[in-house]
Amino acid sequence: IKIDVEPLPDGHYLIDSSDIKKTIQRSFAFEWTGQQIGLLNIERLERVLEEDPFIFSADVFINAKNKIHIKIRQREPVLRIIDDNGLHYYIDIDGNKMPLSKHFSARVMVATGSLPPHVPGFLDRKKHLLKDVFLLSRYIEEDRFLRTLIEQIYVSNGKILLAPKIGSHKIILGSMDGIEEKFKRLRLFYDEVTPYEGWRRYRTVNLSYKGQIVCEKR
Repeated sequence: IKIDVEPLPDGHYLIDSSDIKKTIQRSFAFEWTGQQIGLLNIERLERVLEEDPFIFSADVFINAKNKIHIKIRQREPVLRIIDDNGLHYYIDIDGNKMPLSKHFSARVMVATGSLPPHVPGFLDRKKHLLKDVFLLSRYIEEDRFLRTLIEQIYVSNGKILLAPKIGSHKIILGSMDGIEEKFKRLRLFYDEVTPYEGWRRYRTVNLSYKGQIVCEKR
């Protein structure tokens, strides 16, 4: 059996060939190596592998030399959740829940605090706090300025706060309502205020009031 795991965009692996072999051994009552080709159910093997939370897709085929080739595409984590109930997991780019990997800790946005539990299809719900946090993490990742600035998302009493990489202040976002306008105000704060006041002068930068930036000094 030849196993090829495609690396994540950053070149790392959350699963390796030994994990794939263990899954096969655990799921089938016989060794695939040495078996007659007619006894091997390729489609079932693909289904079994794709049930693994780290695997996005599995392509299995037998070549002309009777060797089994398994090509694995990993799920790509984009958000790490550490909630107040002690649950630690990733959410992939499609909103699926993933466990932590023993091989590598993905360097992705972290969300902490009083978060609701992950439920399948949460992205399809009209209102869901975890959906807001997920969409916010994608918004930050796709904006060069925010991606450089924001280190962590924190949820407290249903309100969203952001922890920047520079300084010790907290950014109070409130809700996702008017998110684009809020971040325009935040950019204005960093462009116009911090060059004169410095990074350490404020405890909080509050964007939850419409059209305003309300700062609390230390």
